[in-house]
Amino acid sequence: MTDETDLSFLDHPGILQTIFPVAYSPFPLPDFLRFRSMAVPVHTVDVENGVRIVCGFWVRGKEWPSILYFHGNGETVDTHQWIAPDYNRRGMNLFVSDYRGYGASEGKPTISNMMADAHVIFESFRGVLQEEGFADSVFVMGRSLGSVPAIEVALHYQDSIRGLIVESGAAHNFRRLWDYLGVSHGAAVGEESPFLNRVKVRQVHKPTLIMHGEYDEVISVEEGKELYRSSGAEDKRLLIVTGAGHNDIMMDQDTYFGAVEEFVKAHA
Repeated sequence: MTDETDLSFLDHPGILQTIFPVAYSPFPLPDFLRFRSMAVPVHTVDVENGVRIVCGFWVRGKEWPSILYFHGNGETVDTHQWIAPDYNRRGMNLFVSDYRGYGASEGKPTISNMMADAHVIFESFRGVLQEEGFADSVFVMGRSLGSVPAIEVALHYQDSIRGLIVESGAAHNFRRLWDYLGVSHGAAVGEESPFLNRVKVRQVHKPTLIMHGEYDEVISVEEGKELYRSSGAEDKRLLIVTGAGHNDIMMDQDTYFGAVEEFVKAHA
């Protein structure tokens, strides 16, 4: 279950439009952000009655480790069809989840239902692996916004995963945005709120890899360093990608995928 912090104050139009631009954009979106490509190997998850999340599952083989991946806020499952083969080539299965209202997924996302959906998606993902005979070697990974559901899953399902990977993640869960928009949250989400990644990750004791671009212009590299310092894992690693920003951290593929591969293989 999720923490009991009431997050309804975050259902502010300005916050939702910024955090989930694909679902709330007032402007027309390109087709690859609105629809599902027939080339993507699909698995669907019913997160509640009448709301279905579409996920992509790229399989290298049942004997290989599998990663549950929560993507950033300007991406969809479809945008990962070009990236997934890199994981497969390096001996990893990749299961990418969308958010409500993204791609072919139904409904509209909020912070609250993103957190709740992460639990349902993880349970469904684990069920698929068990039913189809995949190796019991599961990792959870989150990029940018995806760091929030990824750390939520890692915290609550530590006995069921081998490790946590955070790329370009937030330590303070975009609190600057709330303050900029003048959204009042009182004591609901203070510095030690159980909602914040920096607080949750203290309680995650599974091996953890934190990756961040040196010049990240969206989420400061200092937030990545803070996540690393806060991590409760005995085996924790920090990779600062030299010269990289928020959206080009994969450009040095040897460094990026090499770090992921090394981490996964060490704990698979």
